[in-house]
Amino acid sequence: MASTDPPAAAADPAPRTDAEILVVVAHPELEQSRANRRLLQAARALQQESPAGRLAVRDLYALYPDYLIDVGVEQAALAAAKLVVWQQPIRWYGMPPLLKLWLDDVLTFGWAYGPEGSALRGKDLWLVASTGGPEESYRPDSYNRYFFDAFLPPYEQTAALCGMRFLPPLILHGAHKASEAELGAHADTYVQRLADYPVWPEIDQVEECVECAVPASARPAERLPVPA
Repeated sequence: MASTDPPAAAADPAPRTDAEILVVVAHPELEQSRANRRLLQAARALQQESPAGRLAVRDLYALYPDYLIDVGVEQAALAAAKLVVWQQPIRWYGMPPLLKLWLDDVLTFGWAYGPEGSALRGKDLWLVASTGGPEESYRPDSYNRYFFDAFLPPYEQTAALCGMRFLPPLILHGAHKASEAELGAHADTYVQRLADYPVWPEIDQVEECVECAVPASARPAERLPVPA
């Protein structure tokens, strides 16, 4: 049977690092994904249609198949952005491994948080995620045991620690069994949100992040060189 997926937009061979909207995509098996592949195609199509400097899409697994992240490039892209999007599948109630490594390497102490770590302060963070389980599985009386919101605090706190506002996530539950109509509607919502940012009806009601001041004493002092 012929695929019903829309034709893929060509990947940008040199993803921009100077856009006000930065879409960071992390899916370790994108070729097998119906939902995230559709969203990536839609975001790349919007990138091609948008003015220069509006939108940049960075597919981490395509950029870093060896997991060797270029921290300087990623920090430059983050510094330029006003909205940072994390597009990912939920894997074991969290993020895929390369996205976690990206956080570990890129959101460094003294740059993203801690004393003088103000590079991301005032920016917005938007989680766009998919789950394999249906929405009704995220209930105390089902196999995931918790409502889905119970798995969001690590994302919310990461935003807060960096001085970012955490926007209401866009979640597609039951992605494995979603119909083509559901996938298309979800991709349309995604693209419309990206195109409209920051003019979202609810955005002014989102609370500013709490202050999370990390003192310099939270990290070991630099070790002095050993005398010869």
